Amino acid sequence: MAPLVLVVTSLEDVTADLVITALNDREVPVARVDPGDIGPGLAFGARIGAGTPVWGGRLRTTTREVELGEVAAVYYRRPTPYSARFAHLPAQQRDFATTEARHGLGGVLHNLRDARYVNHPAAVNRADFKPAQLQRFAKLGLTIPATLVTNDVGQARKFAAEHGRIIYKPFRGLPASEDGCAGAIWAQRVDPDTFDDSITVMPHLFQAEIPKTGDARITVVGRQVFASRIETPDGALDWRRGDWNTLIHTPVGVPAPIEAALHSYLSSFGLAFGCFDFTLTGDEHLPESWTAIECNPNGQWGWLPEAPAITEAFADILSGKEAVTHDHARRP
Repeated sequence: MAPLVLVVTSLEDVTADLVITALNDREVPVARVDPGDIGPGLAFGARIGAGTPVWGGRLRTTTREVELGEVAAVYYRRPTPYSARFAHLPAQQRDFATTEARHGLGGVLHNLRDARYVNHPAAVNRADFKPAQLQRFAKLGLTIPATLVTNDVGQARKFAAEHGRIIYKPFRGLPASEDGCAGAIWAQRVDPDTFDDSITVMPHLFQAEIPKTGDARITVVGRQVFASRIETPDGALDWRRGDWNTLIHTPVGVPAPIEAALHSYLSSFGLAFGCFDFTLTGDEHLPESWTAIECNPNGQWGWLPEAPAITEAFADILSGKEAVTHDHARRP
């Protein structure tokens, strides 16, 4: 029997839909579950004991029943937060129920025997901190922007004086507002003359601006690498800020030393997949023209021109067609 792939994500995840369709086309059994449905829409029972030293049991949604022992791969995408399931409760009850669900159901789903995780949530969490990413890039020999993380206004002013034009970027995306509307804070140039003691309220990430000629998005899935040069009509500092329909995508070759470093990066964090962002400063064939900016360990890729090929790469790993050679193929 073909391996069962468990897709852990929300109902509205169109990126997961692409991969599920590809797996269906290959006649690979797939079950989709959103842990945020725990309750009447999602029930489970998992057992372990001296005679059965690994978790076994069943997980039942409104449409499927899954034997946990039959799960060969887990595609862990973007499930609904447990906190949303319990948002109607008073604060103490909400926090208690959220924590219990995360440690109970999440604790089982994160520890399925011999399952390949793409990516394991623990690995994503380790790799989700920008300071960790930049340090790992540097240790692997990749060029990175001069960076300061601080809440000290004096340090911020000194950094600006040393590097001239500097930019600010948030560590994470902007949370949704109380009315549920999403927002964003883009990478942006900052004027050190505006710095004041408000900087002390929280950490800030400042970087020397790179005089770029373009950007590159590299999506690595197992051993397969997909890369696009990205340009904006107006030469925007942050290409995510404008109309994505106007972005200019061009296939770009990744220099061998850069590609090797990306595989080492994923292996070091125990990841099967990652979306890397680089700035380009000259001849794209030369490794020194590539400056590493960040890696999203659970990034979006469905909008890229190479999305069909990326979809098949995910299906290869999840179905076991491609053996993942990084050290993360199993549960950390």
